[in-house]
Amino acid sequence: MVLRYFLSTLIALVGLVASDLRMAHAAPRTDLNIGVRLEPPHLDPTAGAAAAIGEIGYANIFEGLTRIDRSGKVQPALASSWEISEDGKVYTFHLHKGVQYHDGSPFNAFTAKASLDRARGPDSVNPQKGLFEPIETITIPDALTLVIMLKRSTGAFLFNLGWPAAVMVAPSSAEANKTNPIGTGPFKFSSWMKGSSLELVRNEAYWGTPVKLEKVTFKFVSDPSAAYAGLLANDIDAFPIYPAPENLDQFRADKRFSVVIGNTEGKTIMAINNGKKPFDDVRVRQALAYAVDRKAVIDGAMFGIGQPIGSHYAPTDPGYVDLTGQYAYDPYHSKALLREAGVTDLKLRLVLPPPEYARRGGEIIAQQLKAIGVTVEIVPVEWAQWLSDVFKAKNYDLTIISHVEPMDLDIYARDDYYFDYHSDAYKAVITELAATSDETKRLELIGKAQKILADDCVNVFLFLLPKSGVWNAKLKGLWENAPIPVNDLTQVEWAEQD
Repeated sequence: MVLRYFLSTLIALVGLVASDLRMAHAAPRTDLNIGVRLEPPHLDPTAGAAAAIGEIGYANIFEGLTRIDRSGKVQPALASSWEISEDGKVYTFHLHKGVQYHDGSPFNAFTAKASLDRARGPDSVNPQKGLFEPIETITIPDALTLVIMLKRSTGAFLFNLGWPAAVMVAPSSAEANKTNPIGTGPFKFSSWMKGSSLELVRNEAYWGTPVKLEKVTFKFVSDPSAAYAGLLANDIDAFPIYPAPENLDQFRADKRFSVVIGNTEGKTIMAINNGKKPFDDVRVRQALAYAVDRKAVIDGAMFGIGQPIGSHYAPTDPGYVDLTGQYAYDPYHSKALLREAGVTDLKLRLVLPPPEYARRGGEIIAQQLKAIGVTVEIVPVEWAQWLSDVFKAKNYDLTIISHVEPMDLDIYARDDYYFDYHSDAYKAVITELAATSDETKRLELIGKAQKILADDCVNVFLFLLPKSGVWNAKLKGLWENAPIPVNDLTQVEWAEQD
């Protein structure tokens, strides 16, 4: 009896210890609540310019032939490998076998060709249609081989195929992707509560390496105070680009959080409508540039976090030329240039989209322009209105925005772009750059393009938008930097819970 009692007691104790161990090392969470500043207008990255679209769908819902990784390098995606001809004009892509879209339809060379033809066709609404302009022909030797012949050698072609706008969409579901996105990625679209949140769930039939997360909820939080409160209350697990830099020190002091400061491709500018008078006079544009104290803008709007820029190019990218001294803060010179241009009593509309860098920066710049005798009316707008009035209709004088697409010098060569800037000399440089494969020559042309934009003072170039991420300290796999504007969740997972 004593032995039996001893054994039963021992078994019970072992059970309690095992239970305690299980509780001490609970299984990792498989859900994630992620905060984002802007709600996308829709969910098709091949049909809209808003970066918020790619921030949700890229690498999660949709995939391209290639992908850009966290270091900004090109990696295989739906194409497992490729060969390039010696003249740099023929790309032969070998596609993964057995890939399916979320609706069960197959991905193969035929759907890949259809996707690229749609992106480059005469009726294309792709926001980066120029990426596909070099394509001459696309042929299909077999279902898993795609051959793309270019009009000319294009050094950045593989990188371009990794942009969000170049993801592969199925012909059968393409038209509905704005509201019901169907991709090949490791997550599937689940639901969208407009104005509140969007949910993705794990694609159990994914062709590649399965993701660890079973459910991801993107929460749209436009108010910085709400973002702060949401993180503290554990309603939000991560804010990859946290909108209130004034709170970062508080999060750094809290061991529950990781604060990670990295870089984005966000060239933050005060864009000028070059086609409107008096902005068609370079002296007026230069006067605005000399009137802006970049350091004061960075300190006031970004609490000192941000690197000044002097042209439309990120200091972290190859070929960067430091032109920040070309328009050093000089309000007296600003006034002289305005007098020389015969401009007096200048009244301008500064249209500001929702991000805090724009709203806060706009207030500071309005005061700086007031100091040179320029009256500024601040016009705050929501994102959809900015896209329709400014980006599409060019109904603005000035606006503040961050261009987050990587190495996007080509936008200044587009005739109908919202800057309304036209320069044959600049177009010639961009055309030569697109056709050049030699890296030394490419870097030379990249530098030349930056200098032309600075000399012409197309816009007032302010600073590189930092990536100030705040997230739960137990999260692993979020990107520290943002070489492209996305939230790639394919490697995100939770550590074991205490």
